[in-house]
Formats: sequence, structure tokens, C-alpha cells
Amino acid sequence: MHDAWIPAAAHRRAPPRYTRSGAAAGSEPAGRGLPSDMTSVAAAQALRETQAWVELAVIGLNLCPFAKAVQAKQLIRYICTEASDTDTLCRTLHDELRHLAAAPIEETETTLLVHPWVLGDFMDYNNFLDRADALLHKLGLDGTLQIASFHPQYQFAGTDADDITNATNRSPHPTLHLLREASIERAVAAFPEAEAIYETNQQTLRRLDAQGWAALQAACLRMATTGR
Repeated sequence: MHDAWIPAAAHRRAPPRYTRSGAAAGSEPAGRGLPSDMTSVAAAQALRETQAWVELAVIGLNLCPFAKAVQAKQLIRYICTEASDTDTLCRTLHDELRHLAAAPIEETETTLLVHPWVLGDFMDYNNFLDRADALLHKLGLDGTLQIASFHPQYQFAGTDADDITNATNRSPHPTLHLLREASIERAVAAFPEAEAIYETNQQTLRRLDAQGWAALQAACLRMATTGR
């Protein structure tokens, strides 16, 4: 049996949609407009920050009981695109969906597609998810793959922007998480209380509180920068 990483907001079908955070409209992610060599360096840093977040937050806080095994077996594909517009991002997403669908599960269980230079505003990102799901359908991968969502400004419907429970889905950079439906089914069968993960994660973040989350974010950045 293979272990699946199930995000807090991904239960069976396409992720639910959420309200906008308090980010300023039209804000651009840092790095847009950099020379290509500098963008490549920034992309590598973004990947390290994402990997540190998986290690220290997703696994360290046990936000997903299934992530540790997948990470340990090196079955997570980390991709950072230098796309700065949604059309380019769609092309990359198209390629990554096809790659995951074709790849042996023994080699790639799931993919994290990080896109630091596009959809930095959460409302734009949230709206893009419909386009991502439409692409999934166009490729005939409904029922085979699923797209879950992570964003630095993530905000669940019915919460305030500063509600600490939003941190369960707050990644260092805008990220699309590509999952196999079959993996989710196996994981849910092995962990019948999978639907309770979301509630457990909320409790974990409330215990950690905003100060603890800020310290964890600093630790992620430190690990990505220094390796410690």
C-alpha cells in the first residue's frame, strides 16, 4: 500500500472554494521582473522553503498523518515554475497533470507545483482554481487526479483573515497540490477518521497560536537558507 498525503481541505473531490484574505489587490510576488538567472536562484530558494514547510509544518505539526511516509520515500515531486502569467501556469499545470497520471506510483505519489510569480493575490488564486479544475476535466483526468490548494494568504470561508486556523493551508508560496484519487481512497480506507483531520488541525493551530506559527515560519526560512 502506498501512503497518500491528504491536505486539510482535500476530501474526495475538488477542493472547496474560499473567501478572499485581506491582501491588497494587485500586489505582486517578490521576484517578478528579475533577470532569468536571478529568477532561477529565487525559484530554487522557493523550492527549499516549500520543502522546509513540508518538513516542519505539514509533517512536524502532523497536519497530514500520511505525509511523513511519502516524504521519507521521496515520492513527492517538487516543481517550481517561473511563470508570471496564468496562461503559462496553465501550460505547466497541463504538463504536470499528464506527468503524474503517467508516472509509476512507485516513483511519484504526488506533486507540489509552486508558482511564486503568479496568483500572489488570494482572490485571483481562488478564482483560478475553477480554471485548473476545467483543465483536469479537459484532460479526462476527473476521477484519476485531484487538485488541492495552498497559499500564503489562505482563508477558509467564514473565517477572519487573521484566524490562526487558516494556517493549515498556508504555504510559503502559492502552490497547487496534485494528488492521485486512488491514493486518497487507500489512505482513507487505512485511516477511517480521515474526515476528522481538519478539526484536529484546527485544534493544533489554536494551541500553537499566532506567535508559535510565526516562529515556525521563521524556522522554515532558516532551514531553507542555511539547511539547519
